[in-house]
Amino acid sequence: MTADSRRPKAAMLVAQRIVRDIGRDTLAPGDLLPPERTMLEKYNVGRGTLREALRLLEFQGVIALKPGPRGGPVLLDPDASHLASTVVLLMQLKKAPFQTIVEVRNALEPMISCLAAERITDDALGELDDTIGQMRTHLDDQTVFLEANKRFHDVIAWSSGNPLFGYIVDSLLGIMDGTVIGIDYPAPRRAAIITAHEEILAALSKRDPAESELRMREHIDAYTRYARRKYPDVLTQVIPWTSPYQ
Repeated sequence: MTADSRRPKAAMLVAQRIVRDIGRDTLAPGDLLPPERTMLEKYNVGRGTLREALRLLEFQGVIALKPGPRGGPVLLDPDASHLASTVVLLMQLKKAPFQTIVEVRNALEPMISCLAAERITDDALGELDDTIGQMRTHLDDQTVFLEANKRFHDVIAWSSGNPLFGYIVDSLLGIMDGTVIGIDYPAPRRAAIITAHEEILAALSKRDPAESELRMREHIDAYTRYARRKYPDVLTQVIPWTSPYQ
């Protein structure tokens, strides 16, 4: 076995050590990691292995490699885009259709809304109200409307207090809006979405878990009925890994 064939394993081990040390040193997004010469000594590896480890972390969205004399690896706050890309890749390999995403969201989001009712902050409630205002203002602009819609559901997911729910919902929403494979949202449907969001916000504002779960379930069920009625063929499509939302 050559050194090159061993390198991916060695690089992964180094990447794992770097992540461990990021947590141990309580680094925050925007902080620079130690310079290359320091990490070469600290991890006792060759330059090629270290650079491969950093590329692995860059690919996962953990760091960005800042060029220049004062540059180096900068810690990021990873979003869910890498998870979304992996999910779609695995779904395509399994020939899993768009309906798969619909079913997962139907199962998760009502429960998440229930948890969020007990844990959501006043600031998050204000952010939800802002997204509804944006949706109402941009009712005729589907792009802006759907971005505000996504943010509404993101805020609720992260307000559940469980970051895994936040990442999962965030990763699904870009796929779930359906526009990437042909689902459209005319003005009456958008108006209905706004009404549903207002009802969910009212339940969350009352810190009522049961009503929050019910309102979210009604909202997601309405989406599912709409998609099945208007776009039954879309639900059976397999979403390609090369979709532009990634």
